[in-house]
Amino acid sequence: MTVTLRQAAPLDAGAVGAILSGFVDDTPWMPRIHTRAEELAHADDLIGRGWVTVAEQAGDVVGFIARAGHAIHALYLVPRMQGQGIGTALLRTAQRQAPRLELWTFQANDGAQRFYHRHGFRAVEQTDGAGNDEGLPDIRFIWERQPS
Repeated sequence: MTVTLRQAAPLDAGAVGAILSGFVDDTPWMPRIHTRAEELAHADDLIGRGWVTVAEQAGDVVGFIARAGHAIHALYLVPRMQGQGIGTALLRTAQRQAPRLELWTFQANDGAQRFYHRHGFRAVEQTDGAGNDEGLPDIRFIWERQPS
């Protein structure tokens, strides 16, 4: 089935918020520090800033990326859509639009680390988590377009 990428609209906030909540619910090491209503409000804020591109299949939002300039703030998919190239499509779109990207992911998120390494990102910093809301150790990744 075809997946299309498009700029998020205000009505997508519910789906984007649900994807965020689903990740927290399905990830044993991830603490729930925000209510679902707060996650929905956060999704609405990201969309309102024009940062969100959604992946849509058969009318359903199945993933999204939130990017402001060179900073990727979020990249999430519904679990059943992982491994189908949707995250790659979202990330490659960002890579075409910016010569440099950076993001943070948690050290416990092995799948995300493998994903970003496969797409040319390199780890440049690790922390003990004191600087993030969750208090979890994290890693900063950077990608830079190589000159042709």
